[in-house]
Amino acid sequence: MNSFFNILSSGLTEIRSHRFRSFLTMLGIVLGVSSLVAMSALVQGMENGLKESLVEMGGLSKIRVQDAEDLPVYQEYLQGQSTGLSMKDISALQLNAPLVTKITPVLDMYGWDNRINIDYREKRSRPRRLVGSWPELMELEDHEVAHGRLFNDLDNELARRVCVIGVEIRNDLFGDPDETDEEIIPIGETIRINDIPFTIIGLFKHYMSSMEEKERAMAEKLKAEGKPVPKFNRRRSGEGSWIYRVKNDSIFIPLNTMQMSFRSAVEVRSGGNTSYVNDHRLSSIYMKVRDFDLLEASLQQVRNILMVTHNGLEDWVFRTEEDMAETITASIRSYRVSGSIIAAICLIVGGIGITNIMLAGISERIKEIGIRKSVGATGFDVFVQILTESILIALLGGLLGLTVSVGLVQGITTLTPTDNSPIITGNAMIFAFFCSAVVGILAGLYPALKAAGLPPIQALKYES
Repeated sequence: MNSFFNILSSGLTEIRSHRFRSFLTMLGIVLGVSSLVAMSALVQGMENGLKESLVEMGGLSKIRVQDAEDLPVYQEYLQGQSTGLSMKDISALQLNAPLVTKITPVLDMYGWDNRINIDYREKRSRPRRLVGSWPELMELEDHEVAHGRLFNDLDNELARRVCVIGVEIRNDLFGDPDETDEEIIPIGETIRINDIPFTIIGLFKHYMSSMEEKERAMAEKLKAEGKPVPKFNRRRSGEGSWIYRVKNDSIFIPLNTMQMSFRSAVEVRSGGNTSYVNDHRLSSIYMKVRDFDLLEASLQQVRNILMVTHNGLEDWVFRTEEDMAETITASIRSYRVSGSIIAAICLIVGGIGITNIMLAGISERIKEIGIRKSVGATGFDVFVQILTESILIALLGGLLGLTVSVGLVQGITTLTPTDNSPIITGNAMIFAFFCSAVVGILAGLYPALKAAGLPPIQALKYES
């Protein structure tokens, strides 16, 4: 044990005697460790944000059926016979698809494509999404009404002009609580959607990422303590996950109201006569798999039914959140590999620096090594001493790198604030520190072997 402490003491003394040179040698390790931890923190924050978004979209058990842009190649000649999704499909699925539930028709209009304008007195809002559907869609998309109520089946049957709005629309038309310090609940107010009057019957909760929830909780604490509260950015143009922005900037109305108020008529020709009827085509059909383990069987069941209702035309496509989950996994893996390569390059450069400096140190200490061997030190003793010095330099660089990584992540968070802020994990720090130790061992092996193999007589005769 005393011998081990003597070796450590000797190594530290050697490092202290060449402080500046040792510090420069450590820089490569510092950069490698800090970049490895920072990369891991960035990817972890991104992964958490994407998974939160996946949950907000309804989870893996949700299925969407949408119109296909093009028919399969073998059916291209039947393109003109495509009728699109309709309530006939809904009825057929409800009767014949027991593996799925919550089968819901959806009509979507998107703000910038269709120029949806919402007016209230002198104020205007342009939402991202106007949706006509049944109440079941709220569960499928994980919506929650914070104030008022959701429209019901009777509202839909009577095609009442009622709506439930997101908080961003409320902020545009009635005032943002972050600016007015007062939350306005506009239940009962009448707004105009493309000049058609609608009564607000519900207001959705404010959808936020976990990071924004923490920020707002801290703001409430500061406010209660009478301290200044930082102003929140309205996360509408770049910050935060897009799914939260879409959900906060949407307006929902009953399906029949949507069809009667916003669906244009389509031209129908029969026997040389032309007439116009309401367009009853759906934008999509949402549903939920009863058992996720039976996802493939559920998709096949839905496909078989739609092939019958569409007379054999495959003019629709499936959209599942499993596709998004696979994309998330692939993206995260790609980011991890890219970041690991960068960190590995830094660590390799640091290891080369350690090897170089240890070889230079041996050249300066050849006579000292010869004296030690002449008084009884073995080659193994010299080997252990040189290797220990190499490991100490790497470990000190690793510790410094961990400290730098915390500041680096804080700087990234400050300069590029997002809802998916980097998250430093203990596992990443342990792994990075372990990597620095491995680099120290590998970098010190050759210099240690070279020093251990020096003949004592030649070493004593060496003149630097």
